[in-house]
Amino acid sequence: MADALDQLVEKLRQALPDDLTSVVLYGSAAVGDHDEKFSDYNVLCVLNRITPAQLGATESVFRWWRAQGNPSPLLLTKHEVETSTDCFAIEFHDIKEHHRILYGADVVSSLTIDRCFYRAQVEHDLRAKLLRLRQKAASVLSDKDAVCRLLADSVSTFCVLFRHALILHDDAAPAKKREVIARAQERFGIDPAPFYALLDQRGERSTKAIEPGALLAAYLNEIGKVIDAVDVLDKENRP
Repeated sequence: MADALDQLVEKLRQALPDDLTSVVLYGSAAVGDHDEKFSDYNVLCVLNRITPAQLGATESVFRWWRAQGNPSPLLLTKHEVETSTDCFAIEFHDIKEHHRILYGADVVSSLTIDRCFYRAQVEHDLRAKLLRLRQKAASVLSDKDAVCRLLADSVSTFCVLFRHALILHDDAAPAKKREVIARAQERFGIDPAPFYALLDQRGERSTKAIEPGALLAAYLNEIGKVIDAVDVLDKENRP
């Protein structure tokens, strides 16, 4: 990891000698929960300005980075970082709490995240991901392998959102997925079994045979419990 990130920073410095303010690593790789098979290296690049000239300068760098199996870095100006926390409350909360500065100034540690926007986005994303999961499941339900792959691909996202649900409840919010599920069991009363089964499947650990239909039903039900817990916070705060 270190070698690839060092190369990325050097390429960005060469491509943007006068405009690069900061390069920030965030996500699972910044907290030691990175899985080479399923996780990406998520990077935020903060520039003094972003015009077609800067975009053109980064084209070859981003093409190289994507060839390593990673998403293109986020490109924001410092002003955008400071003024976008209401629109991207979850993303900036994660970046603020779990990041590593690879180059330049720390432009995220002092950010303020508005709790109202934060709670609304957590509920929105939970509901949106659940709806999307149902839509996809409906199209592959007869294919047991496809159902298992679909659920395994989604579990990381729900672990992230469960962690934010815990934070909203002023609870301990571990960074690692299995610890998040264990804490969600304590706080929200979820059954952790479907989540552990899917995390085991992702890690290719030895597990008992999985019945996809039952797993899907249990998984959807437990996600619903967390959504209800976040929704209650909104009702409690209404005048």
